[in-house]
Amino acid sequence: MCLHGVSTIVPPPAITLGDILRSYGDDFRLSHNLCTVQEKALRAIANCRTAALGGHCSRCDHCGTEVIQYNSCRNRHCPTCQTVARLRWVEAREAELLPVPYFHLVFTLPHELNALAQGNPRCLYNLLFQSASSTLRTFANDPKYLGAEPSITMVLHTWGQNLNQHIHLHGIVSGGGLSAGGDRWIPSKHNPHAKKLFLFPVKALSKCFRGHYITALRQAFEEGKLQFAGGTLQYATETGFSTLLKQLHVKPWVVYAKRPFAGPQQVIRYLGRYTHRVAISNQRIISMDHDRITFRYKDYTDHDQQKTMALSITEFIRRFLLHILPNGFMRLRHYGILANRCRKTKLARCRELLNQPAPELRAKESALELLMRVAGFDVTLCPICKIGHLQITKSLEPVTGIPPSTGPPRCSR
Repeated sequence: MCLHGVSTIVPPPAITLGDILRSYGDDFRLSHNLCTVQEKALRAIANCRTAALGGHCSRCDHCGTEVIQYNSCRNRHCPTCQTVARLRWVEAREAELLPVPYFHLVFTLPHELNALAQGNPRCLYNLLFQSASSTLRTFANDPKYLGAEPSITMVLHTWGQNLNQHIHLHGIVSGGGLSAGGDRWIPSKHNPHAKKLFLFPVKALSKCFRGHYITALRQAFEEGKLQFAGGTLQYATETGFSTLLKQLHVKPWVVYAKRPFAGPQQVIRYLGRYTHRVAISNQRIISMDHDRITFRYKDYTDHDQQKTMALSITEFIRRFLLHILPNGFMRLRHYGILANRCRKTKLARCRELLNQPAPELRAKESALELLMRVAGFDVTLCPICKIGHLQITKSLEPVTGIPPSTGPPRCSR
């Protein structure tokens, strides 16, 4: 059953990204050159939960109310979709947590690479994952710091609160790891000066991360894997690219590491808000007034104050499109104990060493059952009489050739 997305758990927003793209997406496409994946995302989000994708009609078995519910686009960039996928991801990651401390890390690319990333997103994002994971494994394998294999989960974010480019990886790393022989769990060490648990020194992480990334970027250039156009043409020559690398080398790179105050579940749920959507949630959009979009954002440079920002329609859509991922790109990746090829056996061994019972296996739930459990109420309850339940009576074929309808499911008696 296709439900009306977020409205099953929280009240629907007044303005959605879909509303904006239905009103202005066609004009933007006519005046801008878009790649295939951007074009596909704009059309999918504009059609999401509308007659253009079809749907079904349900009738209350008590009062006879009819409700039309339209299908979702299931595009991973749509802020209205992916609720079920997000919930399942969060629960799966929580089931993999071990009874040890966890650390939250963030690896950030310098903004000098933003323009190059726009023309080479797949290459630069892959190098970010490779460099960050190599840095963590380098320190984890060193007996001076740990000498063991930790669990590592990484999620790519490309945006800041104002929708501009801010390319970074969020990581969750276990405070300890499995020994090389798999015969013991080696916990994280304590910092004798701060008298608290310690993962790896942040300044050393930053330098190592910078070195890994610049080396990999140089190799990509030499192998002809980078494309240059517009503002990046100056880097297309050996001299120009060497100048860029020198600028990157003298600049301090940012790596943030901190143990989650409220436990690893909090970090996983925080990441879960961003794993199955991109850039902005519908709840942050305040208004669409003529040629301007107003939305909420958190200003990290001003003590995390909540503020509002107004952008022109064109600029708002342009910023959103900066974060459309290449087709098939994996923005959620696991390393160490959680690497796909060995996750099951190594997790079982870690639980055995830590005296942690295996998690209870939950019977596979349908999307409807999962939403009802998380929402805490019966989402099939009739919205009118609050007594009967909605039963699907017929399917609705996609409607083409007319502007897609907007708003929540339609009700009639």
